[in-house]
Amino acid sequence: METSRDVTPDDTTLLETLEKNAEPDPSDNCLLLLWSEQDAPDITFDRANDTARGGAISCATGTTPSQFRAAIETLREAARSGDKARLLEQVGIPLLYIDGEGARRELSQDEINTVFDEVFDQQMLMALRKLDLSDITVENRQGAYFQLGTLWLVVDKQGGRPRLVTVNRQALEEAARAAQREAQAGTGRALERAE
Repeated sequence: METSRDVTPDDTTLLETLEKNAEPDPSDNCLLLLWSEQDAPDITFDRANDTARGGAISCATGTTPSQFRAAIETLREAARSGDKARLLEQVGIPLLYIDGEGARRELSQDEINTVFDEVFDQQMLMALRKLDLSDITVENRQGAYFQLGTLWLVVDKQGGRPRLVTVNRQALEEAARAAQREAQAGTGRALERAE
């Protein structure tokens, strides 16, 4: 469920000022376009958080950083609480699942329910619990991903909320190996293991 907030007079004034003084900066133009699609844009947050690895979140994905923040928070909370139904509300259908050997399957709603514990095991739930907007990488017109492509989120409506469309166990295992190499070299942080 999407949450909205009331647009304050200050937000309206800020949006009007930004529109009148639009800069040639493409990310500002992308944000302006997306805010026009939203009932209650979070202008301040979006402007402060639109930069990611790969480019501007707004231009690459078709939605705003605040929409990603909302999706990430919901996914984290669902993974922490073990709320299967809430987690599944954030999943796009079909869900592309890539197992540890690289085999790909597009899962329907019924299939996801059947193999839920395989797709969202403790290791994957831990990855979801640790999602953070600062770790996002965007791919132009492809969406955004986390942990070397372990989790992909894509928007199906301009300015809308992203949904989880790919769970890649092979990438999760590679991300764990990369984090372990960095930790051993002293250049990264140790990766927590699911028990």
